Amino acid sequence: MNVPTFDIDTPVGVISDTHGKLRDEALTMLEDCALILHLGDVGGKVEDEAILERLAELAPLYSVRGNIDTQAWAERLPMTQDLIVNGRRLHLVHDIADFDSETLCDAVLHGHSHKPRHEWQNGRLLFNPGSAGKRRFKLPITLGKLWAGESDLRGAILHIPL
Repeated sequence: MNVPTFDIDTPVGVISDTHGKLRDEALTMLEDCALILHLGDVGGKVEDEAILERLAELAPLYSVRGNIDTQAWAERLPMTQDLIVNGRRLHLVHDIADFDSETLCDAVLHGHSHKPRHEWQNGRLLFNPGSAGKRRFKLPITLGKLWAGESDLRGAILHIPL
């Protein structure tokens, strides 16, 4: 299987759970990214595909399908995606419950819960940028950035100013 590989010196933008709402503030925060990853739940309407189109105008975009991505356009989105960024293996999946722990990767990037997460577990980064779309309960509106280097992999959860 041919895994997309990137050698970049700027951050990777990570966004999830837009649920049909792409905020201008989120776009501004992603402008410096050389690659953008959407971790599913783009939206459940026909017109929500425009969210992916808009993100792809900023940088190369990879996305996985979330549980609300049920329109015909979403059928082209894979359930999982593997990428290599600066030698670091990233695995994208919408719901962490669907992650196969036997998958060889340095980081699991996931969404679904709307809860931001930056946690190292068994030598692997578990990273959820939270939700960039509509507010759910009292959870923050956030997105993430990742920096992949030869000696480290680090991320940040960024609150979207509203």
